[in-house]
Amino acid sequence: MNRKRALISETFKVKKRRNGTQKFGAVSDGDGPTDIRSTLEYLMTLFPRKIFNDALPQIVLKHQLYSIENDKTLVDKELNKLRQQGELLMFQLGFDADTFGLVFASDYKAKVLAGEDGRVTRATVERFLEKLLSPCTELSFSKDKMLREFLFTDSEITQLVKSGVLTVRDAGSWWLAIPNSGKFTKYFIQGRKAVLGMVKKSKYSEVLKAELEERKTTSHVKFHMKYHIHDIVGAELVESIPTTSGTLLRFVDS
Repeated sequence: MNRKRALISETFKVKKRRNGTQKFGAVSDGDGPTDIRSTLEYLMTLFPRKIFNDALPQIVLKHQLYSIENDKTLVDKELNKLRQQGELLMFQLGFDADTFGLVFASDYKAKVLAGEDGRVTRATVERFLEKLLSPCTELSFSKDKMLREFLFTDSEITQLVKSGVLTVRDAGSWWLAIPNSGKFTKYFIQGRKAVLGMVKKSKYSEVLKAELEERKTTSHVKFHMKYHIHDIVGAELVESIPTTSGTLLRFVDS
C-alpha cells in the first residue's frame, strides 16, 4: 500500500462493511421499527417524472432500499406486507433477474388508465387492474390462471400485452409490466454505467459521496445523482464506508 493510501486509511479509520451499507437518506433514526413506507416515499421523490412527461408511475428499485436500511430481511418482510395489503406492486424489470421495481398500486393504476384513454383496450385493462389490485402479489401469470381464474379470453390477453401491462415471459406465461417503461430501463442502465465510471476513474477508485453528488454529469446521466447512488450502493457495486470526512464510496471489482 503506498504511503498516501495508508494515510487515508489511518485518517479516516476505514471500516469495511461487507454485510451491509451505511445508512444515508435520514429516513430512520435507528430507534424502533423502520418505516419502509417512508423510505419508499423518499426514494420516489428522486424519480425523474418530467423526463417521462409524468406518464410513468414513480419507480424505485428494491435494492435501493438496502442503501438506507441495513436489515435486508426486515426490508423484504415489510415490502411483502405492503404487497399483501394491495398498496405496492413489484415488477421483474427484464434487464437483470435479481432487479425488481417497486411502484405504489394507486400510482400504477392512475398512470395505466391515463394511458388507456380513448383506446379500445381500456375496458379489458380496467378488468385486469380490478383483479390485480384485489390484491395480487404475483410477478407473473400463467395461461391457466389468466383463463380459468381471471376469466380472460386469448384475445383479451393479447390486448393486455398490446397495452403493455403484460409482457411475454415464455410460451405459457406473462410478466406483470409497466407500460412504456423501456425508456426508463435504457436511461437507468446508461446512468448506472456512467456513475460507476466516475467512481472507478477517481483516485484509488473511491470518492466521497457528497463530492459525487455535486459532480457535473454528462448527457448519459438523466436521473438525479442520488437515485443512482442509492442504486450502486444497494446493489453492492460500490462499498459504502463511514469516515470522519463523510461517506466514502469505493468501486468494487467484480
